[in-house]
Amino acid sequence: MSAIDARLAELGITLPTPAAPVANYVGTVRTGNHLVISGQLCFNHEGKLAATGKLGTGTVSVEDARVAARYCAINILAQIKAAVGSLDKVVRVVRLGGFIAAAPEFTTHPMVMNGASDLMVEVFGDKGRHARSTVGVPSLPLDATVEVEALIEVE
Repeated sequence: MSAIDARLAELGITLPTPAAPVANYVGTVRTGNHLVISGQLCFNHEGKLAATGKLGTGTVSVEDARVAARYCAINILAQIKAAVGSLDKVVRVVRLGGFIAAAPEFTTHPMVMNGASDLMVEVFGDKGRHARSTVGVPSLPLDATVEVEALIEVE
């Protein structure tokens, strides 16, 4: 078992089968030592969206959205593993980009995105520390509350 697979087991995380693209794009693109991962929705271990609706409207809590962002990050890990064969090949999580469905008055997007950011550090340690953007949007595919994309440096 690889070191990162052992760490995932310690955290109680089983990676899902990576989601197939639903339109005219691919899940990952490798260019040199960089892997770009398309936006991943917050599908949970049952294949259902972990959170739907918009923050700031009373339909979803910040905590539920934070958990949803964590699921997005788990789905990113699944895409990385499928693309390069082993998560031990990750040199650095370079950047995460988060999209949070929210009402215009909602302003605590960073707290939601911490669900994804915290997981990357839990899994990869210092290699998981990254730059990031967090953007509030009026809607996301399938009424998902969170979508996260990534840029990863790999061997």
